[in-house]
Parts: sequence; structure tokens; C-alpha cells
Amino acid sequence: MRTRYEDDAAHKEGHQWPLGPQPGSSKARGSVTVVMVGVIASLLILTISGLLLASAVLASHRARAAADLAGLAAAGVLMRGGSGVAACDLAAQVAAMNHGRIADCLASGTEVQLKVAVLAGVKGVGVATARSRAGPSPGGAP
Repeated sequence: MRTRYEDDAAHKEGHQWPLGPQPGSSKARGSVTVVMVGVIASLLILTISGLLLASAVLASHRARAAADLAGLAAAGVLMRGGSGVAACDLAAQVAAMNHGRIADCLASGTEVQLKVAVLAGVKGVGVATARSRAGPSPGGAP
């Protein structure tokens, strides 16, 4: 085993430590800082990516819920004998209460088909859309 004195003498003679610069030397200073900056940057990128993904998923869930609820409300109007315009107007109100807007609404007979769009909470993520159909089953079976 080498003593501290022998290590200093070997270093002065130009010998390298087996695993790189001697700890505390000018060549080793700052390397941990560079590694930590890289680790922190990586964690920051992962966190931001996770938040963007969560915003998109939340907007998708809101769009589906708004489409389903608006479709059911519009179908209820049609089942009571209301007009297609009244059904689509009510669907627009229900969608707005659920942070959405009606992109398309088609009411015929006692069936309504609509498309709802919801903006994501984070700027730049985009718009989530969902489609819904409500009314009696197509074959008349329960």
C-alpha cells in the first residue's frame, strides 16, 4: 500500500493514478458539476414531458365526457319531441359546461351524433376531440 508521501512523489514525477486524475487535482475539479447539470437537465426534460402528456390525457378525458353528456342531453330533447336545433343548442350548452365546444352536431329522428373539441390546458399541446352517438339502439333491441 502506498503512503500519501509516495502518492505525492509519484504525481510530481508525472505518474497517473490508475483511474484518472488524482482527486483534488485541477483536472478533476468541476467534473461532478458537469455530471450533475446533465442529470438535472434530464430530470427537468422528463418532468416537462410528463406534464405535457398529462395535459393531453386530461383534455382527451374531458372531451369524451363532454361528448357523452352532450349527446345524452340532446337525445333527451329529441325523445321528448323537440327539434334538432333545440337538441344541438342544448348539446352546445352542456359541452360548454364541460370545457368543450360542439364541432359538429347532426340530429335526425330520435338520434343525435356529435363531435366535441376541448383545448388542452397547456398552450401548444393542441385540441382533443371526441365523438358521441345517443338515441335508441339501431335495431330497436334493448
